[in-house]
Amino acid sequence: MQTPIPLTQKAAVLEDYDKDIVIKIDHPVVQPSELKPNECLIKLEYSGVCHSDLHIRKADWSRKSILPLVGGHEGIGRIVAIGDHSHAGGAKIGDRVGVKWIGGVCGRCEMCRKGHESCEPNPLHGTFQEYVVSFVDYVTPIPEGLDGASGTPILCAGMTVYKALKQSKCSIGQWVAISGAGGGLGHLAVQYAAAMGLRVLAIDTGEAKREMVLKLGAEKWVDFKESEDLIKDVKAATDGGPQAAIIAAGDARPFNQAIMYLRSTGILVAVGMPAGAGLLNSLTIVGSAIGSQQDAAEALEIAALGKVKCQYEVRKLEDINQIFSDLEEGKVAGRIVIKL
Repeated sequence: MQTPIPLTQKAAVLEDYDKDIVIKIDHPVVQPSELKPNECLIKLEYSGVCHSDLHIRKADWSRKSILPLVGGHEGIGRIVAIGDHSHAGGAKIGDRVGVKWIGGVCGRCEMCRKGHESCEPNPLHGTFQEYVVSFVDYVTPIPEGLDGASGTPILCAGMTVYKALKQSKCSIGQWVAISGAGGGLGHLAVQYAAAMGLRVLAIDTGEAKREMVLKLGAEKWVDFKESEDLIKDVKAATDGGPQAAIIAAGDARPFNQAIMYLRSTGILVAVGMPAGAGLLNSLTIVGSAIGSQQDAAEALEIAALGKVKCQYEVRKLEDINQIFSDLEEGKVAGRIVIKL
């Protein structure tokens, strides 16, 4: 028998920018009768915490969200209700599914037609709560054998760096430098790169992150705080410079440094949002935002095969403000997920 759906739930709500998030125990749950056609209600197991959530809380981006806002955009759970008159053939009640930054796409615009669905601005927020609404034809099936806490970050961090590595066009045996290698995105990029047969140079700082990324498959390490000449050290570690660089940080410095250490014809993939870089050596600079439904499915399958495993710490929803403080101070190695 299906478990009754409550009227209220626990949720982390942003009521004012750059202030602590408020934990509410009486946040309304969308009821099955309120779902629109092709919408579904998901009872979440876990929610990931992304650095983008911190940017949203601090209003770092030019476009502000409408407040109050329940943050979070990567979660795993099970469908408990589907709106009336939804089309047949999609996910069904009881399915284990994941929700991502993009809640759905139109499928008709130029970006969708050309396979660039991640460029269509239709974000979904709301995984910092027990129940979330998504579109039945855009949720991602989650393999039953994949651990929920480990799998949740794949829905944003994992598929984002997986797509970025595909865009780097690196071949087996070539070098890829990963800036921010010990963070939530970076440590997954190290593993995907290793699984793809690439040689990984990890760039970050701190002994804990060094030990982690080397264990996960990085071949070389450069500490950007200890290095007196990072560009020289990267070139020396990669036999003249890597063929590609993945910048998993939103700072201009690693972006500019990569332009100087990449070998000729190299490819720089900017996952973060740095600015102010110049061009030389016939480099190709690629911007990479999130990923498509196919990228998500492939990234999850690789994780389900055991090739990639998120390094995570499980915390409670009530810890959300301390989690953001730890993110801002660079104290998080790997990823934090919230058990709901």
